Amino acid sequence: MTTLGLIRHGSTPWNKEKRAQGNSDIPLDQEGREDAYKLAERLQDEEWGLVYSSPLLRAKQTAEIIAEQLSIQEIFFDQRIKEVSGGQIEGTIEEERIEKWGVNWRDLELGIEKQPDVLKRGRSFVNDVVTNHPNKRVLIVSHGGFIGHLVQGLDEGFKKVESLNNTSVTIVNKLEEKWICDLYNCTKHLA
Repeated sequence: MTTLGLIRHGSTPWNKEKRAQGNSDIPLDQEGREDAYKLAERLQDEEWGLVYSSPLLRAKQTAEIIAEQLSIQEIFFDQRIKEVSGGQIEGTIEEERIEKWGVNWRDLELGIEKQPDVLKRGRSFVNDVVTNHPNKRVLIVSHGGFIGHLVQGLDEGFKKVESLNNTSVTIVNKLEEKWICDLYNCTKHLA
C-alpha cells in the first residue's frame, strides 16, 4: 500500500492578511516556522521515508524543517505540486477583488488555473511517485488549494468539507487501484 502524507505549508504574512498567494513566492512567518517544528515533532512518531515539496518558498521552508527533524537527507522538489495559480488575483484580498472586479469576480476570466488542469498535473505527479516508490510512505509538502483539488480527484467518494489549515496533515492510501482519504486537515500537533 502506498501512503501519501499531504502537508499544507506553515503560515505566511499573506495568510494572516488573507491575500491570495497562488504562485507568489512568500516565505513563512515566525508562527509558520514554529508550527512546522511542531509538525516535524509529531511526524517523528510515524514512519516516513521520503519528502517531496513544492519549490515555492513557503513549502520549501516547511519541508526543510521536516526533513531535518526526521533525518531525511534529500527533498525532491516538483513544479507539479505548486499552488493553484491565482492569475490576476494573486496578492489581493477579497475587498480589493470586489472593488476592482465586482462581487461576481469569481465568474470572470482572471487567469485562475482551472481544476482540470490542477488535477492533470497532480495525477501525473502521484502516478510518478507510486511508480518510483511503490508501497512507501511519502510526505508531500504543498498548498491548500492544490491538496484540496488533489484529494477530491483521487478519492471520488470524498467531499471536501473545509479549507485546509496551515501545517495540516491529510493522509491518502492507495488500496489496489483505489485511493482513500483516511485523514483530512489534521492539526493535532498544534493543540
